[in-house]
Amino acid sequence: MNYILPVLILLLLLYALAKGVDIYESFVRGAASALPMILHILPYMAAMMAGLTVFRDSGALDWLVGKLSPLCAALGLPPELVPLFALRPFSGGAAVALLQDVYAQYGPDGFLGYAASVMLGSTETIFYTISLYFGAAKITKTRHAVPVSLGAGLVGAAAAIVFAHLSGV
Repeated sequence: MNYILPVLILLLLLYALAKGVDIYESFVRGAASALPMILHILPYMAAMMAGLTVFRDSGALDWLVGKLSPLCAALGLPPELVPLFALRPFSGGAAVALLQDVYAQYGPDGFLGYAASVMLGSTETIFYTISLYFGAAKITKTRHAVPVSLGAGLVGAAAAIVFAHLSGV
């Protein structure tokens, strides 16, 4: 598995050489054409990161986790995973940091580590993705995208818990 990506890159380079493509010039041209898109997307990314920082530093995340904990516990979500569940729609990096905390405290091989891993893989950074892609496409009215995405996140988190229980870990 460790060799798949390097082999694919090597095959691509060999194919380009066989076709007589100037690889370096093509790469530079592609990178240059991506710059305007990056400049267009950057403000949306900055706004999302600033909003996430305010959300976390203001205590709103802790408040949300406190409000969600009883409901999540009633639905079978372990209280130790509620912060991961609450933060995942906002930030993938922060969710990975919480996953590492779960591993450090409960181990990766136990139920909580397994459930947290499956939850992270079964859910999405909804607000980041919507702000980035809708911003890049200049869509200002998200309509049903946020509620449907949040519903899918709930289903992903529930499926993670169910699959963790079914695995017998």
